[in-house]
Amino acid sequence: MNVTVTNILKRVLPLKGFCYRWARWVRDAGIEGPAVLEVGLAARRGAKACCGRCGRTAPGYDRPEKVRCWQFISLWAIQIYFLYAPRRVHCKRCGVRMERLPWASGKLQVCDALRIFLAQWARLLSWQEVAVRFQVKWDDVYGAVKWVVRYGLRHRDLGGISALGVDEVCVAKGKLWTVVYQIDQGARRLLWIGQDRKAATLEMIFNRLGRARCATVRFICSDMWQGYLGVIARRLPQALHILDRFHIRKNLGEAIDQVRRAEVHAMARAGISPLLKKLRWTLLKHRRHWTAKERRRMRELLGSGLRSLRAFLLVESFEHFWTYNSPTWADKFLKGWSQKVARSRLAPLQRVARSLVKHRALLLNYFLARKEYSSGVVEGLNNKLKLTLKKSYGFRTDLARKVALYHALARLPEPKLTHSFF
Repeated sequence: MNVTVTNILKRVLPLKGFCYRWARWVRDAGIEGPAVLEVGLAARRGAKACCGRCGRTAPGYDRPEKVRCWQFISLWAIQIYFLYAPRRVHCKRCGVRMERLPWASGKLQVCDALRIFLAQWARLLSWQEVAVRFQVKWDDVYGAVKWVVRYGLRHRDLGGISALGVDEVCVAKGKLWTVVYQIDQGARRLLWIGQDRKAATLEMIFNRLGRARCATVRFICSDMWQGYLGVIARRLPQALHILDRFHIRKNLGEAIDQVRRAEVHAMARAGISPLLKKLRWTLLKHRRHWTAKERRRMRELLGSGLRSLRAFLLVESFEHFWTYNSPTWADKFLKGWSQKVARSRLAPLQRVARSLVKHRALLLNYFLARKEYSSGVVEGLNNKLKLTLKKSYGFRTDLARKVALYHALARLPEPKLTHSFF
């Protein structure tokens, strides 16, 4: 068989009811450089046209003489365009409609194969870079990604979800979004995005999942925000609710920082030398992460009796809580630790300890789940989410941000093609 452009296209993108008639070179309006390829399409003899809306076969209405043009995937950096004059049909159900075209959908002048191709590259490069590399407009890349995401959300499988992670992320100044992930082993993906941080927003995802899918959820991770706790207890009573270890450590770190800040101000008012100068991040780190200089400075402060040092040692001792395997022994440790904090006269740390005791049942669920589920997976997905938002710097609408996040993190199915271009 002769290797021609039309024969290659027949193998790569066969079109039911249509055929490739010819291919020709066309130079770009007098500009020196590589020409473009135009490929003429025609309806097969005897093939019936289909309604562009419902897909049913329908008799022809007329054939407009205006030829439309669709861009296809470039071949060796040579742009390829499909040319065809689409027919109008008279559908009994939909009326007079444009016929359905197997290579393109909608009104965009881009083939569906090119849209999938651009969307696949848009996971690896910025959208602007994809537009430059493949000689299309940025709007074409955005439209391609949005089309693929819309298809994926309609066709994704939401069955078999047994573990969820709930958190909030800051996408702009003063703007928090609620995100819900699936964190099952081998199936970690973004499920849903809410454009605020409210209890009603979390209710919406459970309404979309439905009662049957919610009943299959066995584990869920979140922080200690009261809005999340109330909704989860009401909508997922059968699930083990595991508190976010990351946020617990964050709250303890903030307590240390409050103690340190108050002590620094008190020492400054009393005219005492600033012993805690440049030790803020040292007190917020684990001891095993200290540098040699930080170890030397902390060793010098051991006998000083500073409140900040006592707060750090109490917080550092709490890390032993996560090493237990038995919830019973973990509970005993938590009670003993909270009693020590209650006698420490460190108000910020006492508030955190009271909160932990209040939510002790949720803390112990971490051990009942045999440490298989924690917020570490959620924080890892949050890092990927933040990286996607940084790559999306300059997006002006929340819709574009949501499309980028679903495209990068939701592991959505894509429309099937005869040939894989990537």
